[in-house]
Amino acid sequence: MANKVRVGLIYGGRSGEHDVSLQTALAVIRAFDQSKYEIHPFYIDRKGGWRTGPALTGPVQSVAELTFDPKARALAAGSRNTGDDAGAARIGKEVAATPETAAMPLAPIFAAANGERGLDVVFPLLHGTFGEDGTIQGLLEMADIPYVGGGVLASAVGMDKVMMKKLFAEEGLPQCMFRHFTRAQWEKDQVFFLMEIEIALGYPCFVKPANLGSSVGISKATNRDELVEGIKTAFKYDRKVIVEEFVDAREIEVAVLGNDDPHASVAGEIVAGADFYDYRAKYLDGKSTMVIPADLPEELSDRIRELAVRAFCAIDGSGLSRVDFFVSRADNSILINEINTMPGFTPYSMYPLLWKETGKSYGELLDELIGFAVERHADKQKLQFTFDAGR
Repeated sequence: MANKVRVGLIYGGRSGEHDVSLQTALAVIRAFDQSKYEIHPFYIDRKGGWRTGPALTGPVQSVAELTFDPKARALAAGSRNTGDDAGAARIGKEVAATPETAAMPLAPIFAAANGERGLDVVFPLLHGTFGEDGTIQGLLEMADIPYVGGGVLASAVGMDKVMMKKLFAEEGLPQCMFRHFTRAQWEKDQVFFLMEIEIALGYPCFVKPANLGSSVGISKATNRDELVEGIKTAFKYDRKVIVEEFVDAREIEVAVLGNDDPHASVAGEIVAGADFYDYRAKYLDGKSTMVIPADLPEELSDRIRELAVRAFCAIDGSGLSRVDFFVSRADNSILINEINTMPGFTPYSMYPLLWKETGKSYGELLDELIGFAVERHADKQKLQFTFDAGR
């Protein structure tokens, strides 16, 4: 055990993407090479409580086993042979604090215990608010621990679609038209924003919470009533809403990997099984498909990959990101949609599949991400964090 890399996995979280995070954690834990890594789990429940258990040294069969609750573990035993990971995720919703799973104080979470050395690196497998938005990254920076993925700035910008699009505009990346407003602005002047959206964007258009992923809270509006209802729904998840024009386009995605010299995978295409690629189409109905590699002219594919790397650098990305594009069905023009700094990471998610097609296995991907995290942390240690004005 002494020579193994001690990896802390953080998953769950206070987010509408809690269940997605559990599925990601289960997949990653199963995939880590136990001969090289010692896995230490940290589960965050839906209310923000932190729980942990012993190092995971054997196979984990269900997400319920990752919630560290006796009730969940007992229920998991009954579903272990069914392969019902979705059912196990539902069990996780019911987990409550018990004396055996008392909430942990934040300060000593990552510290060494019983004379053992601390964690070597942390892999925050959190999606959405309070995980992918720079908050957990800030905690890990304060703890001075290497971690996988984008830093505070990249994570925050990658989560906030409005700030992301403003940075993309500064970089000169082509994108669709959009409008945005806060809840206070909307309540003050709804008529103004409705007219501006109708004149500038028209119908149909898409309404989204500015800070959320996995297409949670997104709706398509084809008239004013649907637009108002969509905005109302989006405000349930964020205080800021973005409305984007409709583009008749193919949805193309590219995976980016690296730190200061990032490189891009082959491009893949999402063929939605619904009117658009919402949460249900992504995770529940099983009708959407991925085409990897995407059927694109070589020159167009290379251009998309180049833009993906530019987007990654524009937000000061590190480790990994998935960059999503629209390719117009009319003229093959390219529009960047968004960047995701902690994309879905099961073996069947787009990000690992893109790298598999490019020639990198799931296990190799995990190894490289751990390496990039350690590399980035070591580079930051070269900085001087104190200043003596008298010298």
